[in-house]
Amino acid sequence: MNDKAAMHTSTEGHEVPAESLGSEGPNGGDILVQVMKDAGVDVAFGVISIHNLPLVQAVDRELRFVPMRHEAAVINAADAYARTTGRIGVALTSTGTGAGNAAGSMLEALTAGSRVLHVTGNVNANLIGEHTGAYHEVPRQLAMLQAVSQHAMRIQTARQARAVLTDAVRLLDTAPHGPVSVDWPIDLQYTADPDAQNKVDEREPAVRTGAQRDVERAAKVLREAARPLIWAGGGARRVGPPLTVLAEVWGAGVLTGTNGRGSVAEDHPLVIGNFASDEAVAELIAEADCLLTIGSHLRPSETRNGDLPLPATHVQIDLDADALGRNFPVTVGVQADATVAVPALVEALGEIAIDPDWTGRVAEAAASARKNLKGAIGAYAPICDALRKRLPRHSPIVRDVTIPGSSWGNRLLAVHDATDNVFAAGGGIGQGLAMAVGAAVARPEVPVLAMVGDGGLAVHLGELAVLAGEKPHVVLVVFNDGGYGVLRNMQAAAGDPRHGVDLATPDFGRLARAFGLRHTLVGDPEAFDKALKKALKKPRPSVIEVDVLALDPAPAAMVPPVEVP
Repeated sequence: MNDKAAMHTSTEGHEVPAESLGSEGPNGGDILVQVMKDAGVDVAFGVISIHNLPLVQAVDRELRFVPMRHEAAVINAADAYARTTGRIGVALTSTGTGAGNAAGSMLEALTAGSRVLHVTGNVNANLIGEHTGAYHEVPRQLAMLQAVSQHAMRIQTARQARAVLTDAVRLLDTAPHGPVSVDWPIDLQYTADPDAQNKVDEREPAVRTGAQRDVERAAKVLREAARPLIWAGGGARRVGPPLTVLAEVWGAGVLTGTNGRGSVAEDHPLVIGNFASDEAVAELIAEADCLLTIGSHLRPSETRNGDLPLPATHVQIDLDADALGRNFPVTVGVQADATVAVPALVEALGEIAIDPDWTGRVAEAAASARKNLKGAIGAYAPICDALRKRLPRHSPIVRDVTIPGSSWGNRLLAVHDATDNVFAAGGGIGQGLAMAVGAAVARPEVPVLAMVGDGGLAVHLGELAVLAGEKPHVVLVVFNDGGYGVLRNMQAAAGDPRHGVDLATPDFGRLARAFGLRHTLVGDPEAFDKALKKALKKPRPSVIEVDVLALDPAPAAMVPPVEVP
């Protein structure tokens, strides 16, 4: 064998003998597996590549590797795994184009504050930044990862691997949460010896408890309220039962942003939910004399572009000091982790004296908002009722960006726990199917609902192969209106001709059968209910296609309140 044949052969020109790059014997993959085990994670999602081969092989050998078909879907699946378990979601991608493909979904995880560990390969360490034309070389890959991650770092020597990965996990466990990327050159994946690693920093994740005087000032303001409200955002997702206790002790109605849904179960009598812009709820907000905002920035999209009449007395809890009072003025700001601050408020609250009619007004406004929305969505109303009736109480509910998801899935379809609430927080279309795969791998004991549109599903049709191969219990509901319905409605409302909104749509029945997936086409709520009942009986994937144009009564056209200059 000549010298070239004795080398690891690829177009990147390694100078490491092939026998050193084999999968046998300990390497960086074994380090990754141990770090995952220490973090309580037993699965990773990924696309296998020459630039992550030792990592994928080790995970597949020791834990579980779920092979996705596109790197964006890898991140989406790991993201949903993290949201539905409260643990870390692990994503493995390749360098160059592979890491670039993942970037959009990393922005989704960043927007949602999701704990995704993204490990991506790179060319040999000595070739980074040398512009040699190495295969998959990206001169500024780390800079790209820093732009789309909460934190991004590179393993620079073989001995650093465990320390860098452990530091990444600690950052993932440190609020405010968000995805962390680790750039790992391929030669250092192979040559990292688990028994020759640098010392690991054993510090525990930092928790910001907030100043006691701020908590006491906030509790004093809350005690003086007679008509209180809570607004729970994404920062309230991890608070758990203490948030329900606070609402009950204080007698407060609970509003949520989309990301805060399920922080208090939505069948609780004090929960108003994601209905702040409804007229009846807006009137209730105007009547309130105190608002406690928890982990929400009160974004323009949720507050009528900032025109919602919030109470003048406003207490805000947020980890980001700059967020306190940014969009609405605050009476007291508490910079703290809500998981600590909310129990502290419960402890400090003491006796309260709310208006005896207030909880009744909260219930009336919540019922009115739901009734108004039901009246506007036509045949979708009984479809929504069927979903909530038949799904187990704690099935993850995944919503892609589609009219049913955005109009009633994000509001009317009740969510009973924050870990059941999975949606595209960043507004990117096409992420729902991969998120459903991640949720189903995370929660195999219950079926997972995926609400997608025909346009969104077309973005990642390849992930149907993952459904076929992994066989998770995903009920994929495809709402087919032959194009981009929201944009079509916007053009119609403006009196414009259609441009770019009517799409060539595949025959989803034939497509599903090609993958060996069960498919049912329905055009009315009764047929949908029957198909759903059947899909939930056996723990395997299935596709229910809803012919939106056949629904009767037809839903009102959804036109989002987008300001056009």
